[in-house]
Amino acid sequence: MRKMFRVFAAVAALASAVALASCATSSPLAPTLASPIPTAPAPGTSPAASASGIHHVFVIVLENAPYAESYGLHSKYRYLAQTLRPQGTLLSQYYATAHYSLGNYLAIIGGVAPNKEIQLDCGNYQAMVNPTNAADGQVSARSGCIFPEQTPTLAGQLTAANLSWKGYMEDMGNVSGREQGTCGVPSLGNASADLTQKAVAGDAYAARHNPFLYFDSVVNSPTCITNVVPLSQLTKDLGSIESTPNFSFISPSLCNDGHDDSCQGQPAGPAAEDAWLKTWVTQITQSAAFRTDGALIIVNDEASGDSSACCSEPSGPNIAYPGGTDAALMQAAGGGKGGGRTGALVLSPFVVPGAVSAVPYNHYSLLRTVEDIFGVSHLGYAGQPELHPFGTDVWTAAAHIG
Repeated sequence: MRKMFRVFAAVAALASAVALASCATSSPLAPTLASPIPTAPAPGTSPAASASGIHHVFVIVLENAPYAESYGLHSKYRYLAQTLRPQGTLLSQYYATAHYSLGNYLAIIGGVAPNKEIQLDCGNYQAMVNPTNAADGQVSARSGCIFPEQTPTLAGQLTAANLSWKGYMEDMGNVSGREQGTCGVPSLGNASADLTQKAVAGDAYAARHNPFLYFDSVVNSPTCITNVVPLSQLTKDLGSIESTPNFSFISPSLCNDGHDDSCQGQPAGPAAEDAWLKTWVTQITQSAAFRTDGALIIVNDEASGDSSACCSEPSGPNIAYPGGTDAALMQAAGGGKGGGRTGALVLSPFVVPGAVSAVPYNHYSLLRTVEDIFGVSHLGYAGQPELHPFGTDVWTAAAHIG
């Protein structure tokens, strides 16, 4: 998250996107079309509800890469850009909502905007002090980063609707003294310092990439132990449709998510991320749940060096600049309103392989999309009237979302 800001010119990004379009091929995940790069329509209402449709959603969150770095002509993420990208629909105007990481993860799970401690990745794992409810499902609190019991989450919505969910966290549960042993809650040093902020040899789990831990409603529930689990459990759960959760949130370790260029003697950087994706995306896309009625959405949490935003993103009750704590710096880097343009990739039997959507979306749009798929209400800023869920520019009519 604290990498040196990098600037990617809009012209270069456009050229990269055009160049990559020529690489698109057909995929076994969806029918082959006459044109390999269809043009996505403008956003509209989601396809009508039906007894069939998407019933299993997988979300993988990677780290820090701007759009051009992930999907550009000279992308170092070869498996993502050259192998996976032609198999799915690319959301070329997808934006993160904050800097640094944590605020983006919380937007996806709770629709909430950050305060300053969340912006700084909650180096001290502490409850919010004197939190109060604010407009649009937000919480006002000057200090602390763990949301109070009454703050709802997607996890709670799914549980209430008798739908299953799990968070799969790589390296969680390693015996290194960096966790308290309960669903990845970090062990604490002086002044409640989170000991998982940096990787150690053999353990690159980061609590700040486990958004469930920042809501008391999850941490204080039995579902925290049963549903927030090590990534290794995903292989077993994918064994059948019945054992695959309706919603799976998947977080690689600091070594494999693109965050760290070096990782305590372990492989890291683009090559490690690509190898991780090849392993886990293959398992997901070959599973019965995915092939029957699944959707896999791959996003980056933020774009280093870019704090631009889309979709009329609000700033929230706590800070004026979700894109950073230094207003002048963030304005120079793109306005300070959000986490920058990252792009996103959707793989599913219900998308057109090789298609590109230029409709603006962000992490709040992703939450709204998942909520629409499962028929639950919209939390926080996912409920903005002007915000679009993924529509017919992404899903085929067979998706039957509504």
